[in-house]
Amino acid sequence: MLVAVVLFELHIEFAQSLKDKRMVVRSLKQRLRDRFHCSVNEVAFQDLHQRARLAMSFVALDHATADSLLDKMGTFVEEHTDATLSGWTSEKLEFDETADL
Repeated sequence: MLVAVVLFELHIEFAQSLKDKRMVVRSLKQRLRDRFHCSVNEVAFQDLHQRARLAMSFVALDHATADSLLDKMGTFVEEHTDATLSGWTSEKLEFDETADL
């Protein structure tokens, strides 16, 4: 079992206020939740008008599934927001499902 976490760095060039930024971030968060059924939240730069960092996480059974979903998420963010995706990184944490708790 894998837990995958991905961080997306966004640049919102036209945002002149936090209200402008919130509209973009809120819309993207909801679209990501609806499309991928995963956890997503803004995790940094809450006080900056033109920058945002979103974190998403999900559980997958294998690396191939996780990698495929991570690629789809990156493409989705690039194509479905008014912000510019300035970078992203991901990490997968593997757990032994046979371990006793």
